[in-house]
Amino acid sequence: MDTMTDDNEAILRDVLVRWKSAVDAHEPQRVAAEFTDDALFQGLHPYGTGRQAVAAYYAAQPVGMKAAYQILETRRPSDDLVLGYLTVDFSFTDGPTITVYLGVLVRRLGARWQIAHYQVSRLS
Repeated sequence: MDTMTDDNEAILRDVLVRWKSAVDAHEPQRVAAEFTDDALFQGLHPYGTGRQAVAAYYAAQPVGMKAAYQILETRRPSDDLVLGYLTVDFSFTDGPTITVYLGVLVRRLGARWQIAHYQVSRLS
């Protein structure tokens, strides 16, 4: 793997580890803190913008939902942006696991990287 790809994955993992921890703990406000103020968010329901929309979406998810992700591809459109394409398995305590594809764009704001765009799709 080249250094740029390694750097891209490290940046994504840094953000996604915090996102996953908050999702797994069912802490919607902590999930939302990983997004930019103006984030464009598209889960499996109608889209929303900003942290409030992210928090509301994750507050509506069942307690016990867990996320397991795998990074498939990364790109670096600019120094302050990393694009990631992933698969995510969302598992539930009382239902089948849902596998989705997730595109994220993370943006550097000062010393911190945050999710500026999040779009889920199901291909099944």
